[in-house]
Amino acid sequence: MTQTRFAHIEVDEGVYAPQDDSWLLCEVLDQCDLVSDKRVLDICTGSGILAIEAALKGAREVLAFDISPAAVACTTRNAERAGVRVDARVGTLADARVAGPFDVVVSNPPYVPSDTPLRGTGPNRAWDAGANGRVVLDELCDLAPDLVAPGGSMLIVHSEFSDPPQTISRLERAGFDARQVATRVVEFGPVMNSYAERLEAAGLLEPGRRVEELVVVRVDRR
Repeated sequence: MTQTRFAHIEVDEGVYAPQDDSWLLCEVLDQCDLVSDKRVLDICTGSGILAIEAALKGAREVLAFDISPAAVACTTRNAERAGVRVDARVGTLADARVAGPFDVVVSNPPYVPSDTPLRGTGPNRAWDAGANGRVVLDELCDLAPDLVAPGGSMLIVHSEFSDPPQTISRLERAGFDARQVATRVVEFGPVMNSYAERLEAAGLLEPGRRVEELVVVRVDRR
């Protein structure tokens, strides 16, 4: 899969632009062949790239949620440009829970460790995720039993800095099968570069290191 496949994706100011984590999760979604004729949720949709990929892969229905009205508007326009139907809504994980369950859930959630207050719907909410990078990830794990239908699956991408093994262990304790299915070491993007000194000071990053491992976790409901 190449990024040119997503030429229909345009990103408005203040909306998270697809980057290495987006491409990796799209590749896994493509390889797993999970979504044909399925009801799919894309939570923390951003530009809508994952929701649109699911629709292009033959999903029966795709809902996309984001707390940012700008992201939801961007997703709607991108879906129209791609010629697919995506029901994009402003909402939280709790709102997605009400709309569930889903056959497939995909998510590229905020996962960057940060001491920035989690307020409003500005662009930083696409990456800031509390001191351990797990504010949204932990909620996603907690709500998984309501979000994922019996026999359904979930794909989550996050960084080594937000403790993917904890995601796996939490979901296994909740009765799911969970495992790492893809990794990729990438150079820091703009966000991580801007946070690097802060992460070094917190002891989360070795001095001078400017690469991270991205991890996709697949979750299957028994």
